[in-house]
Amino acid sequence: MRLANLGGLAVRIVGGSDGSGGGDGPVVVLLHGFGAPADDLLPLAEVLAPPGSIRFAFPGAPITLPGMWGAGRAWWMIDVGRFEQASRGGLRELSDEVPAGLDEARAQVLAMLDELEPLLGVSGERVALGGFSQGAMLSCDVALRSRRPLAGLLLMSGVLLCRPQWLRLMPERAGLPVFQSHGSQDPLLPFELAAELRDAMTAAGLAVDWLEFPGGHEIPLEVVERASAFLRRVGSSQR
Repeated sequence: MRLANLGGLAVRIVGGSDGSGGGDGPVVVLLHGFGAPADDLLPLAEVLAPPGSIRFAFPGAPITLPGMWGAGRAWWMIDVGRFEQASRGGLRELSDEVPAGLDEARAQVLAMLDELEPLLGVSGERVALGGFSQGAMLSCDVALRSRRPLAGLLLMSGVLLCRPQWLRLMPERAGLPVFQSHGSQDPLLPFELAAELRDAMTAAGLAVDWLEFPGGHEIPLEVVERASAFLRRVGSSQR
């Protein structure tokens, strides 16, 4: 594993020919969720691709959360009390808003990608971007609000945010391959908002590979298997 500071973010780089991002394989960038440690998604590199075939980058979010979260980090802060109150109504009100701090988080991820691509010698067409929960929503925002080339987008347990802006921007990403998964019993982010995001992307012409699973806010084996197949597919199409 290699640790690099890219765009002001600490990024763990693994996989490839030497286990530290070597070689010329495609790159997958995965953003962790709110409250998770920076290395939370690191184990996915061992199960999403055969050794040496794909390189992975795992950026740590810039915000350190208070002591009750342990080593938890965040891409932008969440008003937990307001979130819990809004969740009783299905979070639809919050899904219309642009969260405070989202713009800054997006700028840092874009800066990180700008430095990661030349470091690993890879073009944007061979970079898949994604994440889990808050990381999934940030990934979607980056894809929709920038014109940077991407091999694909992986959205694990993320939902619709910034509804007016995202819906307006989606047609500009028509044809982009997307893998999206969500638990039908997710207690944190409503399944209905994930389904709305799926339907909106599909209507706008994005190529959505959708997986609903009978679980909660998690990444079960069936998600890993389908995400792995998705990465093989988009990776081979960019060779």
